Amino acid sequence: MLVKTELPHDLVRTLLAVVDEGTFDAAAAVLHVTPSAVSQRIKALEQRTGRVLLTRTKPVRPTESGQVVVRFGRQLARLEGDARSALGMADGGAEDEPAGPSWLPIAVNADSLATWFVPALAALARQARVHVDLRREDEAHTTTLLRSGEVMAAVTSSPEPVAGCSVRRLGAMEYLPLATPQFAARWLDGDPARLLPRAPVVVFDRRDDLQDAFVRELTGGQPASRLRHYVPSCEGFTDAVTTGLGWGLVPRIHATPRLRTGALVEFLPGRTVEVPLYWQQWRLDSPALAAVATAVAAQAARALG
Repeated sequence: MLVKTELPHDLVRTLLAVVDEGTFDAAAAVLHVTPSAVSQRIKALEQRTGRVLLTRTKPVRPTESGQVVVRFGRQLARLEGDARSALGMADGGAEDEPAGPSWLPIAVNADSLATWFVPALAALARQARVHVDLRREDEAHTTTLLRSGEVMAAVTSSPEPVAGCSVRRLGAMEYLPLATPQFAARWLDGDPARLLPRAPVVVFDRRDDLQDAFVRELTGGQPASRLRHYVPSCEGFTDAVTTGLGWGLVPRIHATPRLRTGALVEFLPGRTVEVPLYWQQWRLDSPALAAVATAVAAQAARALG
């Protein structure tokens, strides 16, 4: 029996559409085909690979084998986009042969996105014609999106390269432990190692371990208080600390103006937390990806040191 080992481009594109859109119906709408046609293409691709490529959940998720095909598909699409650009061709093609995406999916942690990362894109806009699709994720988890093939590059706290990726250090985000003067006087007037585990705290979200790790280091193992407020917004987080909801670790760039006005104080003067940041990207000979990496590295050098 002859085994078909090639991966037809149209089938791979269909897999990408399903992963990106989350459902077969949504992928069908994007591809301008019926959901039945999408299902048939995915089954055909699974038969060719001899692997189950998707978990049929809502949203659908690529299996480990599916992640391999997704990475291949994105790399192929990126190379096609670069080739079209080099040839001066339009982004679109014939209706039955659509061009690969002209955008780059990138994972970025929220604090970088709210401070130094966007200016890098502004510089990029003046240099090259590149579209980005930013996925906000905690810096400790952005590599997960790289492994799954959902993004081509990421700002991450991990110096260990994901398989098939290169890594370079960008610098470090500096955080200050802050509170309002009133909050510090009420909750933190004394030994911080004894008082912090009981004091209300502001946390970005349930994946944010920054405050807990800070308190564990001070106390030898105890986390921050269970009296906590989850505020999943960078500006909202700083505002929550400024209104006295709790103490929190605030990026220096956001902390400086509020320290000057006295709205916030350092209850542990001189104590800071530095989170190293790295740029990881697929090892892919892509001018667009290289342009983004160069712009990001240059802006990080200015903002992070």
